[in-house]
Amino acid sequence: MLNSSSRLAAAVCGAAALAVALSACGGGSSGSRSATAGGKVDVVAATDVWGDVAKQVGGDRADVTSIISDPNQDPHGYEANTRTQLAISKAAVVIENGGGYDDFMARMVKTAGGRAKVVNAVQVSGKKPVGGDLNEHVWYDFGTAEKVAGAVADRLAEADPAGAAEYRRNAAAFTAKLKPLQQREARLKKEYAGRGIAVTEPVPLYMTQAIGLVDRTPEAFSHAVEEGDDVPVGALRQTLGLFAGSGKVSALLYNAQAADAAAGEAEHAAKAGGVAVIPVTETLPAGQDYQSWMSANLDHISAALKG
Repeated sequence: MLNSSSRLAAAVCGAAALAVALSACGGGSSGSRSATAGGKVDVVAATDVWGDVAKQVGGDRADVTSIISDPNQDPHGYEANTRTQLAISKAAVVIENGGGYDDFMARMVKTAGGRAKVVNAVQVSGKKPVGGDLNEHVWYDFGTAEKVAGAVADRLAEADPAGAAEYRRNAAAFTAKLKPLQQREARLKKEYAGRGIAVTEPVPLYMTQAIGLVDRTPEAFSHAVEEGDDVPVGALRQTLGLFAGSGKVSALLYNAQAADAAAGEAEHAAKAGGVAVIPVTETLPAGQDYQSWMSANLDHISAALKG
């Protein structure tokens, strides 16, 4: 089975076929494609997480399309289609997560002629593999979100020089809204650093690490869940044992968009053991922007640690 990076990429293995059907979409004039008919810059983001960042930075001058935006959908099960290719073929700026999470974006940009100005969040983040593995869920890192906002402002300014000052002001405003969240992480770290948590997948680990929490999940468990493989019996037993009244963990952070049987067992054991279960997601919950979503995540973690 495939991990959280390659599952999403594999879902679009038919993207090459789309190139034939849609070559005309991206093969038009070699001139500027920076604006829609309404004069706005066309932006396409792989997920609505980066799409929301683009909306906040682009303001009224950008028209943002997010490819994956259903909070009830497993992003790894997304299948690209002709509409996806058409949107990318028209985009002046494309925001991909990178790190193998959404390889279909790079393929489709290439199919469209490669003229879009691309922001790759993982590359911008500067994050490197740890122990051979890269945690590509970089949107849970506020420093990365700040860097991506700045990179988006730069790419928008290249596509629309007249709006450069506005884009950079908007990026600065976005960053200012992150400061209270970073301060909350620092306060939680001061009070709770060293406390244990468990995860079904490494989705929220940049946030929990910033708070100083220790992931006590057996690597074989979270790795197998992320890969979509069967969890080794020993790893499952060790994971379930974390919730058996031992006080080893204060919370289980559960990927609510990519559940499987082993993750479900962990959730059930945590609840039975009186351990807080915190659902986390890979896309924005309905009606929230990036900052309100991350604030809610910190609320849930804080409540679990206090409990």
